[in-house]
Amino acid sequence: MTPDRADTGGGLRTAPPPPLPDAPKTAQRTAQHAHAPGKRRDAFFDNAKYLAIVLVAVGHSWEPLRAGSPTAAALYDFVFALHMPAFIIVSGYMSRSFEPSGVRLQRLVTGVAVPYLVFETGYSLFKRFADHDPGFAVSLLDPWYLTWFLICLFVWRLTTPLWKAVRWPVPLSLLIACLASVSPSIGDDLDMQRLLQFLPYFVLGLNLRAEHFALLRSRRARTIAVPVLAAAVAFSFWAAPRMNSSWLNHRDAAQELGAPWWAGPVMTLATFGCSLVLVACFLSWVPGRRLWCTALGAGTLYGYLLHGFVVQGSRIWNWYDAAWVHTGWGMAAVTGIAAAVVTLLCTAPVRRLFRGVMEPTMNWAFRADPVQAAARQRAH
Repeated sequence: MTPDRADTGGGLRTAPPPPLPDAPKTAQRTAQHAHAPGKRRDAFFDNAKYLAIVLVAVGHSWEPLRAGSPTAAALYDFVFALHMPAFIIVSGYMSRSFEPSGVRLQRLVTGVAVPYLVFETGYSLFKRFADHDPGFAVSLLDPWYLTWFLICLFVWRLTTPLWKAVRWPVPLSLLIACLASVSPSIGDDLDMQRLLQFLPYFVLGLNLRAEHFALLRSRRARTIAVPVLAAAVAFSFWAAPRMNSSWLNHRDAAQELGAPWWAGPVMTLATFGCSLVLVACFLSWVPGRRLWCTALGAGTLYGYLLHGFVVQGSRIWNWYDAAWVHTGWGMAAVTGIAAAVVTLLCTAPVRRLFRGVMEPTMNWAFRADPVQAAARQRAH
């Protein structure tokens, strides 16, 4: 999931699904709540998005520590195999009702395209002036740093009707991802490698139903998740010094990573399978009730985009040069600081401050929706 704007066109207003005979009552209530009528936000997905954005920030805080710490390297790979697939799957689920017309297109432009333009420009200027790099140019066609997700989400959501129409959407999207992984000629424009290689996660989310999330909320699923996650962490410690972690970024073709072409499809399918298992385990432990952090799930896009300036600043201003940062307790402190910073950036005061560029209305730029106009006339 995404960041918060993945809620646009969430499709949470359909009738509740029939009872699930094999799921516990708590899982059935989760499924029904996910489809409750009205505009009330779903606590489960807001909790999931908040926890995922914390993992994003924590993972970024560990990146400079990887070279001198096997623990940081292993945990970094573990987290990066999980957090963006989780965001993207939830984004796909929330996009099920998207149609390229009327108010949904307007929200796509104002909630995804406009933040992309603003933050792609902002990050580029920050890099140019804060890092004293006058040769670093602003390029809206070559996303830099975190903005790749926004341009990918924009394209994925526009193609939603296509994925609803084809017969085997997930296998087709996996085939496209595999072909991209052996096509270095695709280039960097619009971060097409990530757009295509992460596509299966979005398409899978489009095809999930509330019942699937309900099954993950069962006691049995939570029990199974504990040893699976423990085994995944252990495997990360084994794999970190042996595997190129760039496979998890889905940013390059196999040939660009110095691997034979056939490794692209193999690693695409392998990382897809591993990430799905991790996401399922993660979601099984996400609380379904309202907590102190639930409201922060509405501000995850803010946390995602704004924490990038802190991350880049920590590199530019050499915050990791201090020796204590590279100790065990230093890594724990960095982890806590990263979690606290991204939490702060998801809060209501920060959202109010930046709403003008993150969620602009821009009614002046769009024609009035005739359906809504007719409804307002009937109401009066």
